[in-house]
Amino acid sequence: MELLSPAGNFEKLKAAVRFGADAVFMGGPAFGLRANAGNFTFDEMEEAFKYLHERGKKGYVTVNIYPQTHELDDISKYLKKCEQLGADALIISDPGIFSIVKQEGIKTPVSISTQANTTNLAAVNFWASLGAKRVIMAREVRKEDLIEIMKHAKCEVETFIHGAICISMSGRCLISSYMTGKDANNGECTHPCRWNYALMEEKREGEYFPVYEDERGTYLYNSKDLCLLDRIGELVKMGSASGKIEGRMKSIMYVSIVTGVYRQAIDAAMKDADNYKALPEWHDLLNSVSNRGYIEGFYGGEYDANAINRETSGYSRAAAFLGVALNDSNGEELNITCRAKFAPDEEITILTPDLKRINITPEFILDEGSNKIEATRPNYIYKIPFKDKVPEGSLIMRF
Repeated sequence: MELLSPAGNFEKLKAAVRFGADAVFMGGPAFGLRANAGNFTFDEMEEAFKYLHERGKKGYVTVNIYPQTHELDDISKYLKKCEQLGADALIISDPGIFSIVKQEGIKTPVSISTQANTTNLAAVNFWASLGAKRVIMAREVRKEDLIEIMKHAKCEVETFIHGAICISMSGRCLISSYMTGKDANNGECTHPCRWNYALMEEKREGEYFPVYEDERGTYLYNSKDLCLLDRIGELVKMGSASGKIEGRMKSIMYVSIVTGVYRQAIDAAMKDADNYKALPEWHDLLNSVSNRGYIEGFYGGEYDANAINRETSGYSRAAAFLGVALNDSNGEELNITCRAKFAPDEEITILTPDLKRINITPEFILDEGSNKIEATRPNYIYKIPFKDKVPEGSLIMRF
């Protein structure tokens, strides 16, 4: 089973590759569903595909908006450009965009996006009959149906294994457009599903009715996050072609750790799917990154009341992200680019791409001029004494 990770920008792409992704999905300068993810220019896309292909990895481009007619000419040019730059697949949800791929003779394989809301075998094979190489299943599909789909599908089947869940069917949300004028189906979602709500009757302005659960309001739409770590063995046995991690807008720490955990999980399942069991330390690491609590979504059956986070719409995490190793350490010192403040004599953890933890307490920290400092500042480069060897991209954290 392929491990497919998010790449919101080039730095996150490299992090995903270092921590074990087989492929990444990215947005180009237009027509993806994450307008604020950073995304890639055409020049960056070309460089990214070169970087990936040199390492035996793949890069898929999201073109999964639902466009208006006046956008179709530009989309046609855009699809041709993606093919020219070396994209390994185009992730598409709209039948019109799919038809343009065929009409223009574009040879880049097509993956049908989860936004196409494919929930059954007939729909999977419909897309296969039109030439789709892969279908990304809707998150609403339960285990029993996935088994039948993968048994009889005439194309590859991809499943989401980790990340945020949109309360709307397969992410096709209209709340953002209604409340803010920002269209989620064109990459501009403002995430109103994470806001607080209370009920008010129109003739009783200012009088709130007790649908809310506490003084903060209610979180009717605020789903917990998907985590299928315990089910990787089952998905491998089913024949899932790819396991997808959501999160092009998430941090480098998130992309690195979640990718690293699922890399080890998939490797273990591929060796012995029947006896696969997720390790406690994998769950601990997933809890260390931003999350709203974890559920298995519709995979096990019904999506019940426990799937909603009623405490907060914000993220929780068990660790702080302090920085990233700039290069391989030389056995004497470690160069880091800093993301958050820390000081000498404070215990920090270095997490390597193979998820090895190294706890250290630096005696001192040097700035770029080799001056000792009292504490770091974000976005600066520092050196710390370090006798071990760790690879570039290792994370600096505080648990």
